[in-house]
Amino acid sequence: MSIKKKYSKPFGDLNTLKTNFFENNDGMLDMADGMADVLLMQPKRTNCKICGAKLGKPLYTSHRIGYTECPECGHLNSECCDTDDFASKVYVEDDYSKNYSAADKESYIRRRDMIYIPKAEYLRDCLKHDGLAVNDINILDIGAGCGYFVSAAEELGMKAYGIDVSDSEVSYGNAAMGEDRLTCVGLTDSIDYIAKTGANVLTAIGVLEHLVHLDENIDAIRQNENIRYVFASVPMFSFSSCFEVAFANCYNRHTGGTHTHLFTDESVEKMASRMGFEIAYEWRFGSDINDLYRFLTVSMQKNNNAEFAGYFSDKFIPLMDELQAVLDKSEFSSELHFILKRR
Repeated sequence: MSIKKKYSKPFGDLNTLKTNFFENNDGMLDMADGMADVLLMQPKRTNCKICGAKLGKPLYTSHRIGYTECPECGHLNSECCDTDDFASKVYVEDDYSKNYSAADKESYIRRRDMIYIPKAEYLRDCLKHDGLAVNDINILDIGAGCGYFVSAAEELGMKAYGIDVSDSEVSYGNAAMGEDRLTCVGLTDSIDYIAKTGANVLTAIGVLEHLVHLDENIDAIRQNENIRYVFASVPMFSFSSCFEVAFANCYNRHTGGTHTHLFTDESVEKMASRMGFEIAYEWRFGSDINDLYRFLTVSMQKNNNAEFAGYFSDKFIPLMDELQAVLDKSEFSSELHFILKRR
């Protein structure tokens, strides 16, 4: 398989890190519903988040939110805008990021090694293919959270530091790493950090979809010529979106909560072009089959068929990697990792 385009990744023990999604479905759904309440109070979205094209009627409704497909770039936009008020409520006041914190140093390292080391290895290997030595890689990680990716990059010999809006995440991450690699910033301060950074690689793992002022961040990346590469992962309009429409009583981790819009291949390419970059490498591995598995087992349990849910799990789990690989290769799966290179 060409290094330029890579598909799939084994689920491994992913479900052991997502037990709350299964065991506390109703609580997680209530949390997402609360965020939907906040989003529905925001102004209606009339233009595409990525290309600015005028939006028409919603393509579908999921968990009370209408979603419209952009006629120009296919980007999936929620019916209401993400605003500073929305971001302040769901990221700062409610400290949504706490749902992704590890409880102690051992679990921090375990989560880092399971989820973020493979991402850091991918970045290192692609940039090595491009002729960049590992000790020449200097990373600014925006939306760094607890610093899992920063820690993973440092573990592999790259230089990295991060910024995030959550003081609790930053404090915990610095304590877990044993050094201050993370800085807490205001909701719009990432723009200034991007504009001034001397880093040659900007990373944004599951972050771009959360930026209220995405246009200004794109402009800052374009104007700072120190930044030669951008490594990001984004949620995609995908089978997971379809599954969430069908299972209204299950926690909608993909199209809902803080995900107010979803990317498509066309909208990623449009965003890259606006930055003055081009797509150099891409890695497609989604969690669509994991979402479907969760929806089915949670629904069985709700229907008083917990014992049969266990029977189903024994049959289904061994097939999940193979099934997800089919969806990944269809290029309509839930997540895309990509590396952009300055033109």
